[in-house]
Amino acid sequence: MITIALRFSNNFAPPCGTIVAHQEVVDAKGYVWYGKLGGRISAKVVDAIFKNDTPKILLIHSGAIWRYWAYIDKVQFESPPLHEIPAYYRHMASDFKVWFRI
Repeated sequence: MITIALRFSNNFAPPCGTIVAHQEVVDAKGYVWYGKLGGRISAKVVDAIFKNDTPKILLIHSGAIWRYWAYIDKVQFESPPLHEIPAYYRHMASDFKVWFRI
């Protein structure tokens, strides 16, 4: 199985936290986009992830013990429509290099 692990923190998140903020969009739309800061991942890695029976990424709460599997159905390098991501990071959507649809 090929996957990638992404760290997250609640530094920029609303009081409810990163996971809850993303879950609220999932509850409203059926999916949400999760952005990755820093470097891009390669198309080769994306292809390898989607060769798995259940494509997913691992979200690791930085500095804590919590881990979350996030099942994905799409990866893209351009920003998704802003209403498809949590409001707290819409203003910085262009800073993210990779987007995963969960």
